Amino acid sequence: MMSTTRNRLHKTLRALAEPRRLAILEVLRAGEMRAGDIAGHFTLTRPAISQHLRALADAKLISERREGTSRFYRIRREGFEDLRGFVDGFWRDRLASLKFAVEEEAVRRRRGR
Repeated sequence: MMSTTRNRLHKTLRALAEPRRLAILEVLRAGEMRAGDIAGHFTLTRPAISQHLRALADAKLISERREGTSRFYRIRREGFEDLRGFVDGFWRDRLASLKFAVEEEAVRRRRGR
């Protein structure tokens, strides 16, 4: 894994390690929302929510759009690409092992005929 990809992945994982940030992402699954509406889902103070939103934005997991005095946030699906690639790597490795085992079994069966 390249250094820049590893750094982005590390930043993503650090951002996701905070349970309230995961909860914010769950709220944002519904679509773009104002910061105040996001805060309405939590008992945290608005400044605390703002800090979590900033951390998610710094990790490029959400984007911010300003309209007048309002800030709107939405999930950046592309922000999860490094994480997805990392996790998918485990599946690829596992599937390759499974494929090898199936092929080996097929060879053994042919020889046993």
